[in-house]
Amino acid sequence: MKPAPFNYVRATGIDDATAALASAGGRAKILAGGQSLIPMLNFRLVDADLFVDINQVGGLDGIEESGDGLRIGALTRHHRIETADAVRGRFPVLAAAMQHVAHLAIRNRGTIGGSLSHADPAAELPAMSLLLDATIEIAGPSGGRALTARDFFVAPLVNALEDSEMVTSVVLPGLPPGAGWGFDEVARRRGDFAIAGAGCVLALENGAVSEARIALMGVHDTPLRATVAEALLVGNSPDADALDAAAAAARDAVEPMNDLHGSADYRRHLAGVVVRRTLDAAVARAREEAR
Repeated sequence: MKPAPFNYVRATGIDDATAALASAGGRAKILAGGQSLIPMLNFRLVDADLFVDINQVGGLDGIEESGDGLRIGALTRHHRIETADAVRGRFPVLAAAMQHVAHLAIRNRGTIGGSLSHADPAAELPAMSLLLDATIEIAGPSGGRALTARDFFVAPLVNALEDSEMVTSVVLPGLPPGAGWGFDEVARRRGDFAIAGAGCVLALENGAVSEARIALMGVHDTPLRATVAEALLVGNSPDADALDAAAAAARDAVEPMNDLHGSADYRRHLAGVVVRRTLDAAVARAREEAR
């Protein structure tokens, strides 16, 4: 299929881009990597009058140190996040998750801002932004604002951006010293969207869990933090019983849908499986860091 007729503008700055968005009265879309937008456009799943290309906007591409964390520009490509030393050193769980994003050709073009804005609950980056307590920086005609990842994702493929706003960067605060991590997902084929996936960050102090974070994807209408499971772990020794209880709590928290890739019951079962695997990996890494 071919897209419906549309207008196109190449923005030269953030103000230029947001002004163009505002001029379209809610009928405009940002074009960055286009890895989700263009197929949806061709299938006429996207109906817009104007596409605002931001690839020439300066200052939106790059990874900068921000204290013990990072600021990642919205135009930063997936493959750069996957391979950057700063990401691998400070947020290895994010680098690991990026290896599961589609295929290399997609990762070479897809952007972090585009993935977050697309808000697909089965995609890796939205779940990683929740796991890592990201702040999403936003620009609009009236100025900038920031939202936590928890407030950014509203519903499947729906975010909290106003029609005239765009994501400019993502800020990741530093992880606890010596934290372990785990990431796992189940997909029918390498590169497919996850049927179920999970990431975990876990810190230990005197043999007990001092901080636990668990995020899930593909098993809820948005990416999900398993807060009940996290609370079960904090203050306790991460033995098999504690990890089993946390995995069960995460499984009980999800509300998956039936689709052609798997039933709701199957996805719910997988949620518990991938959370247990990531917890095992995180505990092992945290203990290794403590030696």
